[in-house]
Amino acid sequence: MAQERSGAATFKGNPITLIGPELKVGDTAPDFTVSKNLLEDASLKDFAGKIKLISVVPSLDTGVCDAQTRRFNEEAAGLGDDVVVITISVDLPFAQARWCGAAGIDRVVTLSDYKTRSFGEAYGVLIKEFQLDMRSIFVLDQNDKIAYVEYLSEMTEHPNYEAAVEAVKALR
Repeated sequence: MAQERSGAATFKGNPITLIGPELKVGDTAPDFTVSKNLLEDASLKDFAGKIKLISVVPSLDTGVCDAQTRRFNEEAAGLGDDVVVITISVDLPFAQARWCGAAGIDRVVTLSDYKTRSFGEAYGVLIKEFQLDMRSIFVLDQNDKIAYVEYLSEMTEHPNYEAAVEAVKALR
């Protein structure tokens, strides 16, 4: 059974349980399998050699998640070709595609953790009570070492956008 971290975070002030380890700067990022669409999967190796900013959101159809993804889409324009910005949620792949089309998101790769919650468990962000991934940010270097991590303590708060972008820039 995967490690559970009770009370590791809250949703509107109410404690929630996160499943999986708490990763730290310097750790090697665990692999994962997520969906690009219904027929194609993606994993960490698909982004080999790139700096990765992984923005995790519970659902793109909520206000903070929408704003977070739009912000990183804007930031991606100035980060260069050696950086990939990935948003992971448990939204179905076609819901992600619909949302991206409506929002004009064209620089962020959206991936879905809906099938197995592989990413959520490996990165310690799977919310036991909701089966959603907790808002968090991971920056990985070209060799998949974690250079920055932010686990939000309250699901409805925004991450530190500036610190995440600065962590990416520091790797260049």
